[in-house]
Amino acid sequence: MGEEAEPTGGATVEAKPPAPPAPEVAEDWSTRYKYLLADFENYRKRTDRERESTQLRVRAALLRELIPIYETFERAREIAASPSGTPDGLRTGLDLLGKEWRRFLKEEGVEPVAEVGEPFAPEEEEAVAEVAAGGELHEGSVAEIVQQGYRFEGGLLRPAKVVVARSTVPPVEGEAGSEPSVSEDKG
Repeated sequence: MGEEAEPTGGATVEAKPPAPPAPEVAEDWSTRYKYLLADFENYRKRTDRERESTQLRVRAALLRELIPIYETFERAREIAASPSGTPDGLRTGLDLLGKEWRRFLKEEGVEPVAEVGEPFAPEEEEAVAEVAAGGELHEGSVAEIVQQGYRFEGGLLRPAKVVVARSTVPPVEGEAGSEPSVSEDKG
């Protein structure tokens, strides 16, 4: 069942095999394979990085949701520790829960941002008020933490809201005893 040439005018025409490709058209398959393998390795590495980045974002979102729960628990523990006659068992239970929460956050890599007495760090803390410096409070230090901020894996989950100590709190214009500054325009 091979191909037979059709007779045309008494002569037989044989089928010719296709001509080999010109040398400039022929591809170097070895080089092409190496490029393809390199592209695949780059793709694999990129997807691994994207997967790790996605996991980190998911963990951060979960922790952002858990932090208010932790803070509510801490407030409840402070209330239970007040001398209002709360049973000792409740205090012990709340202390144990607090210890577990702190352990969990530490294992997850969550660190608190603000600390009373430390210098104010505007990249991680938001100043919500100022108080006069004095005693153990130095100029520019954190006097009180209104809402704690948290760091996670080198990034900021939430900035801290703090009260900052200042040596002189500027008087509000129009207050008794304050003189407005007058500038002369010499033009």
